[in-house]
This record gives sequence, structure tokens and C-alpha cells, in this order.
Amino acid sequence: MRIVLVGATGTLGRGIHEVLRERGHEIVTASRKGSDVPVDITDPASIRAMYEQLGEVDAVASAAGSVPWLPLDRLDHQDVLDGITGKVTSQVELVRQGAATVRGSFTLISGVLARDPLRTGAVASLANGAIEAFVRAAAIELPQRVNAVSPTVFTESMDAYGELFAGFEPVPVRQAANAYLRSIEGHQTGQVYEVG
Repeated sequence: MRIVLVGATGTLGRGIHEVLRERGHEIVTASRKGSDVPVDITDPASIRAMYEQLGEVDAVASAAGSVPWLPLDRLDHQDVLDGITGKVTSQVELVRQGAATVRGSFTLISGVLARDPLRTGAVASLANGAIEAFVRAAAIELPQRVNAVSPTVFTESMDAYGELFAGFEPVPVRQAANAYLRSIEGHQTGQVYEVG
């Protein structure tokens, strides 16, 4: 399959790339820099340009999305909007605009905070929950399959995030990457694959 991997340069993106490459897929990487195709998923025009450059593809795997991590009493309106743009509307646009040229499936990223919130993670919980709700709703309308992968903290990221995720059992990034493989090569739609 010819698969577009959005957010290919991050920890998860690199793990997905490795798993898909091992399965013999043709992978086109897409991110702000250091990829085959440049894209800023917070900019709908950039997403449109990416799809125009790519033409038809079999699948889109998104490992991209950013949210602010701030205590609720320090969040302002712009922080909330930035989180929604950074993780929700950006991925919704990948699906909405890709519906004309993606033949098989979309796999989006949510995360453990949709079901198990943390202090300073209110916007992350909001965004992850929104992605999961979107996937379930979009699945009943799209001819393509659409799923989300919802991992906990990665073993490889514990140095950076371990204190925040105290008591959470980390998982290797490869475990989440395998959930992407399941979504791309499988047959289900409207699913949220929880990892950890």
C-alpha cells in the first residue's frame, strides 16, 4: 500500500514508519520539516497542497497533534483554541480533505487522557475525546475506514514525561505502531484502539 505518514519525525511517527516498512508498504512521510512532503496540519491550505502533490493514496496515518499543558486556572481562551486546532481540527481536516483521494483508511491519534485525565491535561483530554467521538461519527458516513489509536505514555518518553504520568504503566512505542498497522491492514472502522 502507498501510505502517507503525517508526523513522521516524532517518536511515534518513527515507530510507525519502521513497522510499516517491515510490512513492505510504500511510505510517504509528511511533516513540517525533514519529510518527503511538507505539511502544516494546522493550515487547511497546506493540507490541500499536500493532497494535490500526492494524488491517490491507500491510507493516511496521523501521528501529529499538539496541545498546551497548563493548569486549568492558567488556561486562557487562546490556549483552548490552540489545542483544538493543534490536535482536533487539524486531523479532521486530514480526513475531510482526504476523502476524495484516499482509497482505504485514515488512522488518527488520540491518547490515554481521553479516559484517564491528569492535572494540567484538560485540553489534551478535550482534544483526545473529540478525536475519538469524531472517528465514531465519521465511520458511519465515510466510504473509507477511519480509526484512532489511543496510547498511554511511551517507555521511550518516560525521561521527558514520567513525572507527569506517575503510576501509569508505559508501553513501548512499537506497541502503538502495531495498532496503526492493525487499523491500516485490518477491516474495522469507527474503532479506538487503546494501547496500555
